[in-house]
Amino acid sequence: MCSAALVTLLAAGCGGTDQPESAPTVAATTAVPKPEEKPGPGDHDLTLPWDGKQRDYTLHAPPGCTPGEPMPLVLAFHPYPGTGKGVRVTTGLDALADKHGFLVAYPNGLAGGFNALVCCGNEDDVGFVGALVEHLTKNWGGDPDRVYATGISNGADLSFRIAIDLPGVFAAVAPVSGGFGGPRAADPTYAPKEPVSVLTFIGGKDRFIGEFEAGIKNWQTRSACKPGKATSVKGGTGITRTVAPCGKGGEFVTYRLPEQGHSWPGATQGGLAAPDAGINASELIWEFFQAHPRKS
Repeated sequence: MCSAALVTLLAAGCGGTDQPESAPTVAATTAVPKPEEKPGPGDHDLTLPWDGKQRDYTLHAPPGCTPGEPMPLVLAFHPYPGTGKGVRVTTGLDALADKHGFLVAYPNGLAGGFNALVCCGNEDDVGFVGALVEHLTKNWGGDPDRVYATGISNGADLSFRIAIDLPGVFAAVAPVSGGFGGPRAADPTYAPKEPVSVLTFIGGKDRFIGEFEAGIKNWQTRSACKPGKATSVKGGTGITRTVAPCGKGGEFVTYRLPEQGHSWPGATQGGLAAPDAGINASELIWEFFQAHPRKS
């Protein structure tokens, strides 16, 4: 329902060059929705004031979105350069939201990107994401125990970052073609303080594959994850799935696609589409989110 739903964020990013980052400010400003905002089914182009700026996003609410009962909330983050509308087309999450009954928000970064781990810009995007989740859980029925994030490239990097910098907010994140890297992640103490499960997809032909693999190793070490065994996945050539159980009840699941580049597996539209990947990342992400509500 639209008064207690969960918001899942999809993030996308570039996973490229290092840039200076600003420290996150999660509660610097009170976020106040525009008076004309009316929760209900359909597509909504909305804004939220944060850090002296009007931040905009698109929210898709399923047909069953009515006040009264909570729903999962998913946030999807775009790559750099990119837009929320672009990652919306690539991921096809609206159709899954309508079928399974969850909210999905597509925030826009300023100047085409998000201040994630290795780029892009110095905006307080972590604070904006925290304020957006708070707004959507209070006013649109997002379920605080079923808030998720996903994204690609720069948006994927942001998914990793908010899993750490917003402890207890996200039950699970699903970075696609992105990594846990950059100066901030180089600090061995930079790790999740609360349990958060991770599902990630990396391509063997991605130019950042080495950085992605190093980031997976660092995250798993800092999260007390045990080594997982790779199993074959039907659909594409050589695709494997590795499940690593982690401390405090979380887990880290990795899909490795040896023939994939920097793209979204199974997507049929957009510049980062990979229609012949052999698996559908969006469907697998939603299945993973369903199985991983926040642990109390």
